[in-house]
Amino acid sequence: MARLKQDTWQPLAIDEIKDPIIFVVDMVNGFVKEGALHDQEIARLIPAQQAVLKTLACRNVFVCDSHPPRTREFESYPPHCMIGTKEAEVVDELQPLIKYVLRKNSTNTFTAPAFEEYLDGGLDAYQDVIIMGCCTDLCILQFALSLQAWLNEHNKSGMRVIVPVDCVDTFDSPEHSAMFWNDAALQNMAANGICVVSSIK
Repeated sequence: MARLKQDTWQPLAIDEIKDPIIFVVDMVNGFVKEGALHDQEIARLIPAQQAVLKTLACRNVFVCDSHPPRTREFESYPPHCMIGTKEAEVVDELQPLIKYVLRKNSTNTFTAPAFEEYLDGGLDAYQDVIIMGCCTDLCILQFALSLQAWLNEHNKSGMRVIVPVDCVDTFDSPEHSAMFWNDAALQNMAANGICVVSSIK
C-alpha cells in the first residue's frame, strides 16, 4: 500500500475489469532489496501485486530498469540497476509470475523502444491497462500520464489506465517524503482521468 496520510480511494471490483493487461514497473532488486536507491518498505506491495496477477491471470509485462554503465540518468541519480547485475532483475517473489520482460533506460516506460509495439496496435487487444510497482511519483506517474495522453490523442475511448494504490509506493528519505509524494502523484493522475483505486478485489 502506498504510504499515505489518509487513504480516500475506493476499491474496484474484479468483475469490473475488462480485457486487462498488467504492467509491473520496477519491482526489481535495485529498488526493493539492495543498492543506492532501494527502500525495503516497497516489498510490502508484493502480496497485493501477487494477488492481482494470480486472480486476473492475464497478459503481464514486467518493466525493469536496465542501465549501461555510462548512462545520462546517472547525472541525476546514483548508479543503479546496471545491465547484467542482480539489481536489474525482478524480485524473487514475483519471478514465477512473469510472462514478458521489457527493459528501459529511463524513468518513463513509455519512451522505451520495446514499448513501441504496444503503440503500433498491440494495445488494441486490451481495454484496461493496469499499472503497478514503484515509484509512484516517478516511473508510475510518468508512464501513466504519458499513456493517458496517448490514449486521448488517439481517441481510444474504450480504454482505461488503472492504478491500484495498494500496489504502488515510492521511496522515503529525509529529502523525499513518501507520504507527500505518493499523495501528490495519485492526485495528479486522478485529475488527468486515470482510474486511481484503493485496490482491485
